[in-house]
Amino acid sequence: MIHEVDEALRRLVRGETRRGSEIEVAFDAPNKEWAARRNAPTVNVYLYDVREDLRRRSRGLLNEYDQLGKVSARHLPPRHIKLSYLVTAWTQRPEDEHRVLSDLLLGLLAHDAVPESALTGSLAEMGLPVPMTVALPPPEDRAFADVWTALGGELKPSLDVVISAPVHSGRVVPAEQPPKEGLKLDAHDGELVGHHVAESGAVEGQRRVAMARTHRKSR
Repeated sequence: MIHEVDEALRRLVRGETRRGSEIEVAFDAPNKEWAARRNAPTVNVYLYDVREDLRRRSRGLLNEYDQLGKVSARHLPPRHIKLSYLVTAWTQRPEDEHRVLSDLLLGLLAHDAVPESALTGSLAEMGLPVPMTVALPPPEDRAFADVWTALGGELKPSLDVVISAPVHSGRVVPAEQPPKEGLKLDAHDGELVGHHVAESGAVEGQRRVAMARTHRKSR
């Protein structure tokens, strides 16, 4: 799933920048070693955080039907995994980097979700929205300066792009099994008689027992 989000971002970056055909898109950690090897205008899309988007978690079970229209299995709703990317532009001049970032900011802000045309693989097959946010303030437990410190590089203008990708949980609950045989109690002339029947008749059996007891008392 992560590689499919990577590919969607690659398509978006190239489509939103004016110099899309000239700019390379890299997913490497933007540290000093990588910066020294760079020899072309580049947009770096660095995945720095992966966690579940708890706000989008749903409860209950979803039914799965067979060819006859009967429930064959039940599974949990998809989970949403929040992927956070640090997007930076790398050129020879800061002015050019700012232009690239400006193009990306204006282009990505036009979408509340990743466009369907950019989705591939399982993300396209699921047919669910893939929400996306751009340039929101970071959570209180994480600061961009900490990310740059961990990378060992100098602080650089960047966009924070967060995508909540739906994924199947993989947990399937079998459909209900046919009712098992149980014991049903019936009354004939005040005597209780047992019969083996489906468990679905248990409530009816209890009713008949109660009627038999009432019949005995009345006599």
